[in-house]
Amino acid sequence: MRLRLVLLVVAISSMVLISFLVPLALVLRTLAADRAVSSASDRAQSLIPWVSTGGARLDSAVAQLNTADPSRPATVFLPGGTVVGLAAPRSAAVRLAAGGRSFSAEARGGQEVLVAVQGLPQGTGTAVIRVFVPNAQLRAGVTRAWLLLSAIGLGLLVLSVVVADQLARSLVRPLRALARVSDRLAAGDLSARAAVVGPLEMRQVSSGLNHLAARIGELLAHERETAADLSHRLRTPLTALRIDAESLQDDFERAQLISDVDSVERMVNEIIRTARRPAGAAGRVACDATQVIGDRAAFWLPLADDQDRTMTVEMVPGPVEVGVSGEDLAACADVLLENVFAHTPEGTAFSVRVSHRAGGGAWVVVSDAGPGFGDPDAARRGRSSAGSTGLGLDIARRIAETSGGSLTVGPSASGGRRHRRGRPAMSRRRPAAADDGWPDDPPPWPSDPPPPWAAVPDQGGHRDHPFV
Repeated sequence: MRLRLVLLVVAISSMVLISFLVPLALVLRTLAADRAVSSASDRAQSLIPWVSTGGARLDSAVAQLNTADPSRPATVFLPGGTVVGLAAPRSAAVRLAAGGRSFSAEARGGQEVLVAVQGLPQGTGTAVIRVFVPNAQLRAGVTRAWLLLSAIGLGLLVLSVVVADQLARSLVRPLRALARVSDRLAAGDLSARAAVVGPLEMRQVSSGLNHLAARIGELLAHERETAADLSHRLRTPLTALRIDAESLQDDFERAQLISDVDSVERMVNEIIRTARRPAGAAGRVACDATQVIGDRAAFWLPLADDQDRTMTVEMVPGPVEVGVSGEDLAACADVLLENVFAHTPEGTAFSVRVSHRAGGGAWVVVSDAGPGFGDPDAARRGRSSAGSTGLGLDIARRIAETSGGSLTVGPSASGGRRHRRGRPAMSRRRPAAADDGWPDDPPPWPSDPPPPWAAVPDQGGHRDHPFV
């Protein structure tokens, strides 16, 4: 913007200077020529008295005049063909002036000033005084004047550029500051405020941005407090549930139910802490995907046994770090596994697998042999065709995207669709004859920074490819 403003001012200034200086330069050239012709005319007028007397005095006066200024030679054409002074051709203009007219005419190499003198002794006719003005005299001082005008024009142009640059700075500086504040707000720093400076329009924009930032902060604070309040209200029914659990006679069931209640209480407390945490306060988080996914698979294994489901769990050896908290990854895994139980018939086999991703992070895949999704856009928030809330897959998607992954849906080796979380939705699969239901190492994503993790939920014959 700054460069464009400067170029605009330069263009306007150039047009103004050209429209002013070019006509002025032409006028100066005309004035110089008129001055030279006027001086030559005065020179010729000075010879009129001597032409009237004639004789030796005329020869002496013409010779003295040419000696004093040889650059403008004078010649007198007398009736009868006599020429006094420097020899010059009797041109058509001289013959025309012999008829009694005085004027100036163009000549080769300059201009000739012709003065007709009548009333000679004995009425012998009309004499013509010719003074030749060369081009150098006609243009004397023009070049210097033009150079002076060019210097003035260039100076004015440089001055306009300096003024335009300062003006552009005064406009661009607040804009850049405003852009930096916008970037801070986009990064989650809701305390950022723009300085209300500059022109009226700029001050209005800055005030509007500050008002918007304050309003966003108020809305987020209200939502955080609302989420915290709602979560806090869950403690009462959880307390009642704990009392009921403690009243159970069976020790195993009592311990199992109390453990489940403890897990729900920890989740509620974490929700309250997360809701009250200021935006952008959290630092870098990470967890071991093999440990978290393994724990969640062990949690769901008893239910799989009760429903006669074959559950396959495959983990790569060693820790696989992903850029998401263990609680979030566990929540995502629960969503994916819960979809298997909720949307496939009992006895449907499924698998849970974790592997390294070539670009960093991990692939987390949940696949089953169910009927598959009927809706290709099942992961959209609020979309549900099986009586659920339609929020589970969206929660998994947002958790993965927060860490740099994504969610895709596609067919698994056993039918249905496959869900994959990651960046670009690309994968390679082995030929059908050798397909074991597990994708090969995916190709590296173009311009892909070390990604955190990706999760892929699976419902009914779908493959979920969460990968980091």
